[in-house]
Amino acid sequence: MSVAEQTGPAEEYLEEHEPARVRIVLIAVATTLLFASLGQTIVTTAMPIMVADLGGLDHITWVITAYLLASTIGAPIAGKLGDLYGRKIVIQVGIGVFMVGAVIGGLAQNMGMLVAGRAVQGFGGGGLIVVSMAVVADVLPARERGKAQGLMGAMFGISTVIGPLIGGFLVQALSWHWIFFVNLPVGVLALIVLGVALDNPTKGIRHPIDYAGAVLLSVILASAVLVSNMGGTVYGWGSPQILALIALGLGAVAGFVIAERRAAEPILPPKLFTINTFLVVNGVGFMVGMAMFGTITFLPLFLQVVKGLSPATSGMFLTPMMAGLLGASMGAGLIMSRTGRYKLLPILSTALLTVSMLGMSTLAADTPLWLIATMMVGVGLGLGPVFSIGVAAIQNAVPVTMLGVGTASANMFRLIGGSIGTAAFGAIFSAGLARNLGGLLPDGAGLRSMSAETVAALDPEAQVQVMDGISNAMHPIFLIAATVGAIAFLLSFLLKELPLSNSLPGRPVTARG
Repeated sequence: MSVAEQTGPAEEYLEEHEPARVRIVLIAVATTLLFASLGQTIVTTAMPIMVADLGGLDHITWVITAYLLASTIGAPIAGKLGDLYGRKIVIQVGIGVFMVGAVIGGLAQNMGMLVAGRAVQGFGGGGLIVVSMAVVADVLPARERGKAQGLMGAMFGISTVIGPLIGGFLVQALSWHWIFFVNLPVGVLALIVLGVALDNPTKGIRHPIDYAGAVLLSVILASAVLVSNMGGTVYGWGSPQILALIALGLGAVAGFVIAERRAAEPILPPKLFTINTFLVVNGVGFMVGMAMFGTITFLPLFLQVVKGLSPATSGMFLTPMMAGLLGASMGAGLIMSRTGRYKLLPILSTALLTVSMLGMSTLAADTPLWLIATMMVGVGLGLGPVFSIGVAAIQNAVPVTMLGVGTASANMFRLIGGSIGTAAFGAIFSAGLARNLGGLLPDGAGLRSMSAETVAALDPEAQVQVMDGISNAMHPIFLIAATVGAIAFLLSFLLKELPLSNSLPGRPVTARG
């Protein structure tokens, strides 16, 4: 007897309209993910105006770093809480935390208050991103998750492009404070829609909380992000501050391993590290994060200083990459859903990423802009499938009780890779500038003195030498990014392709009418 024959008219109606309810859930969580990811990018165009208003130029990088650090810490914690208590309550709390951070940032009277608001925002935003992606696994069987995760991955690309544009518009039309206040009505609307769309299947069940694991994991992630962001810039690599952070991080790793083995509900279960898909996908994600953030960080500088483009125009050259990422992410997800196969996709995409990075390593003052845009499309096409396929593959491989923390791991390793990669590439670039441009610039060579105005003030012969020096300083960055892409390519061959189920996980569906 079929399911429909065993149920009454009400159940038949619900079953018939299940796709519509699932669509509402997916639209709601995709919007929430976009809402959270915009929090990272919307402030970039307003940072100079914030500094002019609040002062504290020496702390300006913390407007970005505080959000990155807090979101990296918040993601695995929220993912685990979602596994224990259900996604709905964790998303609602995450939106609330994000909005509190927005109020603090919008009302900021000094740079310290602004950084504090960004940290609170980041903690809520990191949780929102991973729990939203975990909801996909609750409402769709593994075979159908590729398309939805492709949509989720596309939200990141969209936020990277429209975030600075929205921020710039709000700054010009109103003030920088509205970059934060605009989150409030959107957050309230998201709370209402998600309150209707989601149910909380584990409501009322109490679980032990792994406080020790949460604290130690936070220390590990904070140490990694802080060392990679401050090492070689704020403090020297051999300074007591950096060495102390490294020692703290290593000590926390040892303590974390012990704590997780003893915890009844570990925040990052050791069992995950015995799963092939978890290890391979996160290894690839770490490498891809390094390549992606390195490209985003240094290409606009090349375009402004060497090619003479305005900041706005140079920023638009990231659009081809994001267009490629969006299309490849959704396309790979569609292929995964239709064929049930996915191993070949990250292999092909990381190969394309490697080739594109090799192409970027040849950038020079006479490189045509159309060729740069073409290579950026290739970078995006190389990144997209890793984002969508990676999350769906992890969700298919981990136990249903670990869906949230498994999903969080993909975001966590990618962000750590991006943070470490950006710091390492920055050090390599600065060393290359010092080697290539020593004595040519009036204030010496380095990132802080490098601008289009500085180069334009030089005589023509010196301008040519500086442009060549900048191009040559960037070549090792993209060569290393290509090497990282090649490692990701080789790692992808180790992925064990598992069958994709056509049924929902063994837990209640979280959508309701």
